[in-house]
Amino acid sequence: MNKQFIAKKGEDLACNFITNNGYKIIERNFRIRGGEIDIIAIDNQTLVYIEVKTRTNLRFGRPEESVNKSKFKFLERAAKFYKVNRKASNLPLHERIDVVSVDLTDQNRPQLSLIKNAEI
Repeated sequence: MNKQFIAKKGEDLACNFITNNGYKIIERNFRIRGGEIDIIAIDNQTLVYIEVKTRTNLRFGRPEESVNKSKFKFLERAAKFYKVNRKASNLPLHERIDVVSVDLTDQNRPQLSLIKNAEI
């Protein structure tokens, strides 16, 4: 399986997972120079920027361990850009960054976990 296929599968699983946990997805794959925000959603009265990390093996650690300081700084910068470009007047004022970890080491039983208000 190639990286794009694995990433897309992880994001699709993450979308189902967070929707089942009450989130309302408003956008996927918001791109700016330097990268993208995987999922943007609303959880109660909070705008949530979600980074999805998927792994098919754990030889380099758990998926969420790969969200480093530079990725977190990028997400913060991209979030500011998003609010400016999407006319923030109709979006919740509160914001946070969540991480969804998708472990596909057992293809038949994916393991997902949600880290709300992730911090580095």
